[in-house]
Amino acid sequence: MTHAAEMLASSPAPIPGVDVALLADTALAAFDCAQTCTACANACLGEPQVQELVRCIRLNLHCADLCDTTGRLISRQENPELARAILQACGLACKLCAEECERHAAMGMQHCRVCADACRTCEQACTRLLAALPR
Repeated sequence: MTHAAEMLASSPAPIPGVDVALLADTALAAFDCAQTCTACANACLGEPQVQELVRCIRLNLHCADLCDTTGRLISRQENPELARAILQACGLACKLCAEECERHAAMGMQHCRVCADACRTCEQACTRLLAALPR
C-alpha cells in the first residue's frame, strides 16, 4: 500500500462507497501527469521550432495545473459533487493535451510521447473514479 492509499484509508470521513485504492491511484496518476506535463512544456521550450509548439506548451501548463488541483482536491474526500466537476475538467484537459502531444510524438519528440502516455493514464483514472462516485 502506498503512503497516499494509507493516508486516504485512515480518513475518518471517506467518500461513501468509493474504493480507497481507486481514489489513491487517481490522485497519484494526476500528480504524475502534472509533473510530466510541466516537464514536457519545459522540453518544448528547448526545441528549435518552439513557435510551432505554443499550443502544446499551453495545453501542457493547463493540464498540469488541473491535474495538480485534482489530486489535491480528491485527496480531501469531502465533496463528491465538486470531485465530479474537477475530474471531468481534468479528464478533458488530459484528453486535449494527449491529442496535441501525440501529434508531436509522431514527429519524433520523445518528451511528447511520454507526456501523451501520462495524460491518457490520468484521463482513464479520472473516468474510472467518476464512474465510482456516488450521485
